[in-house]
Amino acid sequence: MTPGRTILEMVRDFFPEFCSPSWRAWRVFLAALFGLPMDASDLEIYRSATGRTSPPADPAREAWLVVGRRGGKSRIVALIVVYLALFRRYHLAPGERGVMMVLAATRSQAKVVFNFIVAFLRMVPMLQQEIVGEPLAERIELSNGIDVEVHTAAFRSIRGRTVVAACGDEIAFWRTDDAANPDTEILAALRPAMATMANALLLALSSPYARRGELWTTYKKHFGQDDDPILVWQADTPTMNPAIDAGVIAAALEADEARARAEYFAEFRRDIESFLSAETLEAARGAAGVHEIGWLSSGVYVAFVDPSGGSRDSFTLAIAHAEPGGRMVVDAVREQRPPFSPETTVAGFVDLLRAYHISQVTGDRYAGEWPREQFRKGGIGYVVSVPTKSELYLELLPLMNSGRVELPEHPRLFAQLGALERRTIRGGRDTVDHPPAGHDDLANAVAGAVVLAARQGGARLDLVRILETEEDKEVAERRNEIANGDHDLGDMPRRRDDVVMF
Repeated sequence: MTPGRTILEMVRDFFPEFCSPSWRAWRVFLAALFGLPMDASDLEIYRSATGRTSPPADPAREAWLVVGRRGGKSRIVALIVVYLALFRRYHLAPGERGVMMVLAATRSQAKVVFNFIVAFLRMVPMLQQEIVGEPLAERIELSNGIDVEVHTAAFRSIRGRTVVAACGDEIAFWRTDDAANPDTEILAALRPAMATMANALLLALSSPYARRGELWTTYKKHFGQDDDPILVWQADTPTMNPAIDAGVIAAALEADEARARAEYFAEFRRDIESFLSAETLEAARGAAGVHEIGWLSSGVYVAFVDPSGGSRDSFTLAIAHAEPGGRMVVDAVREQRPPFSPETTVAGFVDLLRAYHISQVTGDRYAGEWPREQFRKGGIGYVVSVPTKSELYLELLPLMNSGRVELPEHPRLFAQLGALERRTIRGGRDTVDHPPAGHDDLANAVAGAVVLAARQGGARLDLVRILETEEDKEVAERRNEIANGDHDLGDMPRRRDDVVMF
């Protein structure tokens, strides 16, 4: 392909379906992206979607698309990738291949854009002849030294590559088990990989979500800024796709207005916020390199499990204790990731519980009877948690914010805690849960263990206060035995007016 053709000329010559009136707003976006001329009516669309007053004189270095669902952004980005791959010239060293990455939270999601790219190349014989061999499931090799590849949202796959363009699909919903902020980590790895190409282009597209993350940060900093090389385009679904069925949007608004306004009107949600700040999590981090603390005879340990059947979610266990100063320490965390045998996992957990002299575990009320039966087989009692998962998180929050929690070094645990979201639902009630497509199995177990330890620690302080005012010698002699869990509290002699609540 001969460089020099503009993207609008490519659309006119090879993809005339994009010249229809329904794609007009997208053609204005393409003109803005590549610094092409606009007429007066184009400028009206441009100003509305960018918040800017004057059109760009030069192509953008980055483009961030905050566009509602079904707005056509995947198809238009695939069209841009075809243009960049075949109608731009890149200065590559002999033997070096430039990579155009299509990234998304999952490979199947990334392949939506990738499949559009393959289809666009194959529908035009002049473009198809640039493909070397048959396209692979996740890679196209072009004769000009450019490869188009599918990648999941993982920063490790980016390093060491010469990236000439990158497309991050649905970036507001990127989640990994390795980092609480995968979008930040990936962009930090991606931008240096693109630095050697003067005309490299980063495209990030998504329907908006919460007011956090790189999409929100970029929007706040760059939307409405004239002469900014980072172009932010925000538009609702009907603007970008006038053919959308209005009934679909009306039904969505009726079902959940906050969600619908984000998904179809490209509005960042105000009803969702991060549950735990990065500073709070960092303050809870224990000693570097300490993944587990062994049993101490002076500790009274509690355990909480988040059971799973072994096919989808992890089966997790956390053990914690309260220290005399009111600090809760998480001593051990276990996660069995699927697929696994529930029976074998419980047997391993039972061994760990015995190592901490724990005879009773608390767990999720929704797990049914099978985990209780399996733990009973191992001689461990199973108590159903009265507080819900959300209630445990809300009780965990003040303990975390006051710096009274110590967590072991566990990246997946910190990632899950950092991703937790606090939502205000109808009636003004707050709930806490993992984000869409996220997980909180480890976070749930740890929250339950910390809350149990805090409640028990508070009860023991009450017990100590009672015993210190008790003159009965028998009570004083058995004080340490009770604290170590060697006797049931119901057997403890006490004055009739003493009451200890657990």
